[in-house]
Amino acid sequence: MSTITTPTTLNDLSGTYAIDPTHSRIGFVARHAMITKVRGGFDTFEGKAVADGADFADSSVELTIDVDSIDTRNEQRDGHLRSGDFLAIEEYPQITFVSTAVRPTGPASFDLVGDLTIKGVTNSVTVPFEFEGGATDPFGNERVGFEGSVVINRQDYGVTWNAALETGGVLVSDKITLEFEISAIKGA
Repeated sequence: MSTITTPTTLNDLSGTYAIDPTHSRIGFVARHAMITKVRGGFDTFEGKAVADGADFADSSVELTIDVDSIDTRNEQRDGHLRSGDFLAIEEYPQITFVSTAVRPTGPASFDLVGDLTIKGVTNSVTVPFEFEGGATDPFGNERVGFEGSVVINRQDYGVTWNAALETGGVLVSDKITLEFEISAIKGA
């Protein structure tokens, strides 16, 4: 029986990892009516990372999100978010992210820089991530975990619909926080 060394730092990671969508979350947070937050996520996505433990800066990540899988726990709101007012899923069925740089910021942290494409518009974003550690699951899979978040302006991606409020302000904030809670399996 071989022994798997549990990774504790970025330098311990080497190989190809597939995101496990059943144990990961890709979500977002937006202000609603300027007084509360609405949280949602995407149920269908896939991604992979190639980690280079010898030089973690040589690592890479790709992610594809099925926009139709958006879920805010409100069917009417989800339908509106799928429409042309927001994400226009008929024309733009996917959100993608492709890394262009990985910048280690500590033994267990890094900035992931890449091209985020939403609604056909691509902008560079930098997502700070923390490596949460690794473990061997009961099925013998080597798993690693990461968490990160970034604030984007939805207007930068052509997502411009809004409604003015009688009390001032708007219905939906321009600033959207994207949240990533990732469990990935080595060699999957």
